[in-house]
Amino acid sequence: MQILIMVVAGFWLDLLLGDPHSWPHPVKVMGRLIYYLTNKFNHPGYSSHQKRWLGLMTWIITVGLSGIIIYFILYLCRFNQLLYLLVGTYFSYTCISTQQLAIEARKIIKLLQKKDLALARQQLAMIVGRDTKNLNREEILKATIETVAENTSDGVIAPLCYLMLGGPTLGIIYKSINTLDSMIGYNNEKYRDFGRFAAKCDDLVNYLPARITWLLLIISGWILQGDVHEAWLVGKRDCKKHLSPNSAFPEAVVAGMLHLQLGGPHYYFGKLVNKPYIGDDFQVMVNVNHLKKTITMLYVTAIIALIILAGLRLIYLWKWPI
Repeated sequence: MQILIMVVAGFWLDLLLGDPHSWPHPVKVMGRLIYYLTNKFNHPGYSSHQKRWLGLMTWIITVGLSGIIIYFILYLCRFNQLLYLLVGTYFSYTCISTQQLAIEARKIIKLLQKKDLALARQQLAMIVGRDTKNLNREEILKATIETVAENTSDGVIAPLCYLMLGGPTLGIIYKSINTLDSMIGYNNEKYRDFGRFAAKCDDLVNYLPARITWLLLIISGWILQGDVHEAWLVGKRDCKKHLSPNSAFPEAVVAGMLHLQLGGPHYYFGKLVNKPYIGDDFQVMVNVNHLKKTITMLYVTAIIALIILAGLRLIYLWKWPI
């Protein structure tokens, strides 16, 4: 029951507060550690074999330390139940990114409404990996829709799944795996070997959550009276049209629901990456209302996930009250 309380409280705390940049956050610590280890281990002169082993070592150190430290902190708090719940709630809260994802997307909406493309590109660069300096208004909107859709899985549904399964410790372990992928899991010359294990592991831990997100987005679209039929068709057809085995699952549903075509070629670190298109070309001009609808779907999907996962956790506790 303690895990359930922590996760539910952490979820609503996230909706209330978001992730203020000035606040302490475990992911910031993970990021600094990964940055340090990458500079230390990922030398251009090393062979592919050496880079892969050092990348694995970076993964083990980051994930291992993240899990051990959180487990140890919670263990020390067990002498006081209230303190234990408060600390566990805080760590659960830091694993979930519903509100902050919406906040970052709304910043882009405001900048586009002010017709400040330069600042909108800078803001977008903070939440996506692609090059943004030459994107036009429509491309900025599409990129934001894609990242909100993808991070509905990575930033909300997946953390909720792992938090409900193993509490704050497993939730933080998931966040460390996801952070490693976001920092070194690129298929380019610099990270192809060093980040290979991080990328593959992230694909593995997100495999089931991405497919759960696919279904939950369909349900949220039905609640919001969207085009569920098109979302279902495009979601089934295009769910594997991505270089990642998971990313297209939420993106395909959103593309179908909004009658948009997402994906396609993008520049990463100055090089063109040919990604497949997701969704049908309805020749619709993308506007801020499409992004607002995507944000609404994010919220509804997150709440549905919380209700279902909390219910499953209660059923588990009822059958095995330990």
